[in-house]
Parts: sequence; structure tokens; C-alpha cells
Amino acid sequence: MPNSVKHFDVLIVGSGLAGLSAALLLSPTQRVAILTKGPMNDGSSRWAQGGIAAVMSEGDTFESHVQDTLVAGAGLCDVDATRFVVEHAPEAIHWLQELGVPFSTEEGHLHLTREGGHSERRIVHVTDATGAAVQETLLAKVKACDNITIFEHHTLVDLITTSKLGASDQPARCVGLYALNETTDQVVTFSAPQTILATGGAGKVYIYTTNPDAATGDGIAAAWRAGCRVGNMEFIQFHPTCLYHPHAKSFLISEAVRGEGGKLLLPDGTRFMPAHDERAELAPRDIVARAIDFEMKKGGFDCVYLDISHQPPSFLKEHFPNIYARCLELGIDMATQAIPVVPAAHYTCGGVVTDLHGQTDLAGLYAIGETACTGLHGANRLASNSLVECMVFARAAVQAIQAHALPAVERLPQWDDSRVTDSDECVVISHNWDELRRFMWDYVGIVRTNKRLERAAHRIALLKAEIQDFYSQFHVTRDLLELRNLVLVADLIVRSAQSRHESRGIHFSRDYPQTLPQAQPTILVPKTP
Repeated sequence: MPNSVKHFDVLIVGSGLAGLSAALLLSPTQRVAILTKGPMNDGSSRWAQGGIAAVMSEGDTFESHVQDTLVAGAGLCDVDATRFVVEHAPEAIHWLQELGVPFSTEEGHLHLTREGGHSERRIVHVTDATGAAVQETLLAKVKACDNITIFEHHTLVDLITTSKLGASDQPARCVGLYALNETTDQVVTFSAPQTILATGGAGKVYIYTTNPDAATGDGIAAAWRAGCRVGNMEFIQFHPTCLYHPHAKSFLISEAVRGEGGKLLLPDGTRFMPAHDERAELAPRDIVARAIDFEMKKGGFDCVYLDISHQPPSFLKEHFPNIYARCLELGIDMATQAIPVVPAAHYTCGGVVTDLHGQTDLAGLYAIGETACTGLHGANRLASNSLVECMVFARAAVQAIQAHALPAVERLPQWDDSRVTDSDECVVISHNWDELRRFMWDYVGIVRTNKRLERAAHRIALLKAEIQDFYSQFHVTRDLLELRNLVLVADLIVRSAQSRHESRGIHFSRDYPQTLPQAQPTILVPKTP
């Protein structure tokens, strides 16, 4: 029996910091639906350890934070977007304090730590579990709001646009979406004049990643299919220090460990970062990740080591209680031993192109958080700039939505799956998923070449055709939808990388090792849907 259309004022896809912030800010005046494909706390935001970057001390300045961001972004950051986020960052911190986030303090003041690429201590944090603390606080507030309806286990299938409805006499805009309800195994139609994509990044396109399973690029892929431009997709940030252990799934060793004096060592105990950059362990992530990758390949090592054992156990337990406890569970005492680490795909710097209000190319559609390409991160994200971007752009999008009302479209078509069947070939999905993630790691990783990119593009073309054929014939499942999105995002990453004939930030090409004098974003434009 088909589901009736569900009507709301605003649809938010994603339950991380960006989505929850937008929902809370909208709730006094709008009927909001939050759709998330897992439980509400199953996103990347809760895994953020280090903290939130904001100018909060007397010795720090907005200009210093702006300059640090521009330097880390290798000349590609949009200056207006950078200033916008930096200048609104303290306001975001104060908002979280009002909501009750228990930030770490010292002598009655916020404790500020320092991370790679920052010239000052400006990282506001909750020990080493900032994301989890912020998420828990906001989620409790969201659940208490009568105007917010939560739809867990709902996976975005596609956006509904006036173009797809054949309404050629109307300006193109987003009027709703289709989502798979995994509980009922039915595709549900949601209608709203405004939709916010806050679905996070696409780290799961790589086999080694710090991201949770939900990071499959759903919002980026859906926006592209709906006719939105994407930008800077070649810039996938690899976090230098993911815990290397067979039983540690995607566990991140925070940037703040190096900020508090942690040293990177080869297996024989030799420190190597000073030979790669004068900032050593405090260099931006792209430099540290490439240095580790270089040393591992040069020496044939499975990992390198991060040593902070010079700090007393009391200091480590106070500043890194979760990292300390997790390492200890795995038999690693970071007070006496170095931690084995490897680089892993961590953050999608590019995404759906937006303006300073989070508005995409499609009226009624906004993108915020890691899904978006606002211009803030340029060619490499500065540590701890991501969580504050979520909040600043959530507020900006909410203000735009409230200022520009759009009419609802009352009659949206139900999802029609009457001509598809249930698949008895699910092995195809699992095989293609594994193949995609492995060749993306091998061919489109930390160091790239023209030949590797060509090989990846060839395999992607074959997979896209096979997956589309599967999608058109069989009943949709979450695995199929995620695979469809991942292969599209992989295609966007490779096409963007092939178009950049230089090395800049976290995109490093052996064929084009130089950096061009003029920094230009990579903007891909879809065919008219």
C-alpha cells in the first residue's frame, strides 16, 4: 500500500552538527523534518575529537585566523567565505555554551588548545571528544522540540524538482524528495518548499577512512543529479594519524596530540617531520600526510608512530581521556609507548557549490556542512574549521529560508517501483562496492599520476553502467543507493583531479608537481537534468 505524501515546511537530510543546528534554529517558526539513514547519532560530527576553531582569547585576532586558513588552503580559499566564518565563529561558540555544551575550562576560562596550521591557541574543546559532546547536547534539544519530526532509517533516494515534474512553465526548484524507509522497505515521498542537504562527506569512497559508514556522498550525488554544480572535489583530505590496529575501526588520533607536543617517528625511533617541513608535526595535514606516505613507501613500513610519552600520565588522561582509554583497550599505553598510525581519508573539502547563505544553484535547495563547497577550505581544510562552518552556515541558511518563503507543491507523484523486482544478485553490489573503494585508494589517493587517474576513470565508467542497470531493474536498497552515490562521487573526484594540471594543497600529482601562479577552483557543471 503506497505511503501518503508527508508535508513539511523544511526538510533536512542529515543529523550531524549542521543539520541539528539548522533544525533548532528553524523550529520556532517552521515545521521541520530531519531524515537520517541510521540512528540520529550516526554521523561524522560525533567523531570530531579536536574541537572548534574560534578567536576567543585577547591575544588572537580574526585576521590571524583568516590568514592561517588561507595558508592551509594553499591560496584557493574564498576570502569572503573565510572572513564570514571566522568572524561569526565566536557567536557559534556562545550559542553552544547557551545550549549547555560542557566545554573544557581552565581557571574559569575556556581552555584553548592548538592544532597544526594554527598560529595561536584557538581550539575550543570538550577534552578529546568535542563532537560527541556537542552532538549529545543538540540532539537532546532537538528531541524536545514539538516542531521537529525525526525520521530515522530513511535513506535519500533522489530530490524532486519542478524540472522532473515536467513543470516547464515554472522556474526550476526543489520541491521535495524520495527516501527509502528501511523499516517498511518502502520509498516515501516528502514534500516541502525548502530542503537542506547536510549529509556529510564521502570518505567511504576509500577503503581506509576515519569516516563512519554513513559518509557515502549522498547529498553531493543527489544535488548533482538535480542539476547543481560541484566544486573542488579533487581535494580529499587524508588525516595523517588514524590508529593502526586490526581491531581499531577508523579510530582517529586527534590533531591535538601533535598540538600538545606529540612527535612522529619511524619504527626505529627516528623523528622525520623536521626533514619535510620547518613546522614539523605542526605543519598542515596535507604536508604531514604526504610525509608519512613517503616514509612508509620508502621504508616499506606498515605504519609510523606518534609519541607523546614525554607528557605525564595525568596530563594525557586529562586532555585525551577517550584516546588514552581506547589505546589502552588495545594494549597500547600512550604514556609509555608510541601509537602506531597511518593516514586515512578524512574530509571532503569540495562539494555542492553554494553562496554565503548555503544556497545551491537550485531554488529551494541548500547545502551546509561537509556536503557543501562554500570556498572556506580551499585546497586543504585547516584543522577544526569544519564544525564551526556547520554552525555558521546553518544559521545563514536558516536566515535565508525565513527571508525568502516559497510556495509548496501540493501534488507530488508517488515513487513507482511496479516494474522492478527483488534482486537475487546482491553479491554484485558487495563486489562493486569493494572494487570501487580499493581502486580509489590505489589510484586516487594521497599521491596521484595521470596513468592512475586514467585507470580509475576506466573502471568507474564500467561500474557506473553496471550499477545504473542494476538500479533500473531491481528494488532499491540502502546498499544499492549508497553504491550508486559513491560511484558518482568517485567519478566527480577523478574528473576534477584530471582537470587540475598542478599540485596544490592535498591534491599532489607526480606529473604536475609544480603549483601554478594563479589559484583557480575546479567547478563541474552537470548536464541539464
